[in-house]
Amino acid sequence: MSNPIVLLLTAITTTVIISLIVLTVRITQHPRNTLLGGGITPELIEQILHLKTTDQFDQAVFLVRGQTGMSHRTAARFVRKTRPPQQQPPH
Repeated sequence: MSNPIVLLLTAITTTVIISLIVLTVRITQHPRNTLLGGGITPELIEQILHLKTTDQFDQAVFLVRGQTGMSHRTAARFVRKTRPPQQQPPH
């Protein structure tokens, strides 16, 4: 007969390993804040800047979330930090 403690430890170890495998698969299939769809394009930046200038910050965040799959917090931070491109002085 096998020792019940060895069987219990084997069962616990197996359960932990299977749980870690399942967790790893879920994380790799749905990583947070990855860019989905078209990602960040120059057109998206133009739309963000237009919405910001017309005081539609929430709409800009919603647009970024829809285009990129970012979380609300990350999209809001991105919209806040988006600025018009700096114009180069003529040479």
